[in-house]
Amino acid sequence: MTTVDLAAPATRTAPRPLADVVTMTRRNLLRAVRYPGLTMFLVAGPLVMLLLFVYVFGGAFGAGVAPGVEPGAEGRAAYLDYIAPTLLVLTVVGAGQSVAIGAAMDAAGGIMARFRTMAISPGSVLSGQVVGTVLQSLAAVALVLGAALAMGYRPAADAADWLALVGFLVLLGVALAWACVGMGLSARSVESASNTPMILLLLPFLGSGFVPVETMPTAVRWFAEHQPFTPIIDTTRGLLAGGPLDAAVTAQAVAWCVVIGVAGYAWSRSLFRRERRA
Repeated sequence: MTTVDLAAPATRTAPRPLADVVTMTRRNLLRAVRYPGLTMFLVAGPLVMLLLFVYVFGGAFGAGVAPGVEPGAEGRAAYLDYIAPTLLVLTVVGAGQSVAIGAAMDAAGGIMARFRTMAISPGSVLSGQVVGTVLQSLAAVALVLGAALAMGYRPAADAADWLALVGFLVLLGVALAWACVGMGLSARSVESASNTPMILLLLPFLGSGFVPVETMPTAVRWFAEHQPFTPIIDTTRGLLAGGPLDAAVTAQAVAWCVVIGVAGYAWSRSLFRRERRA
């Protein structure tokens, strides 16, 4: 007869960080399938703005962003060239809202408490959400870019520019995802988690996203020139235009992404450790 030592501690499989991140990424992508409303929002919002700003306002706005352009069809074409990079950035920003909601749902639903009892790498729980969000944002960017191309947008970027653009958008996506994970974990409810990242969606409107900062009043122009999204959008616009890039602006854009990402990572991990101790 076999005896079992009830006093012996239960054996647990050692966590495998890389495999755990892959598992949590797959979980995040499956959630996107189960909640199609969040996924559709990533594409529907930028597409609506693309159609609205180009076909309704573009004829008049185009003359403002490209001097010498006549209002009408020529103005719409000029404004499409100007606004398309902005909407690609907004698509990446919009993905942050979904990861904030996901983090808040996990915290409120006790999922993270269950993860504490499992032999998984603690960092993979949040990292999987970030990686999954970046992959979703890249897919959404491709759809929005495809719509802009169908409307007549013709970027002059070469292969190196496209590669640099993808790398820059990944950097931006990772930075914003970590910041939004922190917003989700710090939110008191899932509803508030969906509202907090909205401030990130408003900042491009107060920068160079929709009109040149030179057209703004002095105080607004100062804010536009010193907030993160102006250099980020200008860098994206420069890459799609095939350069040349302003080295100072590009350095600012990368620096903002690094600062946001590091701060968001530190904030998120701190909140997650506190959640685990709760």
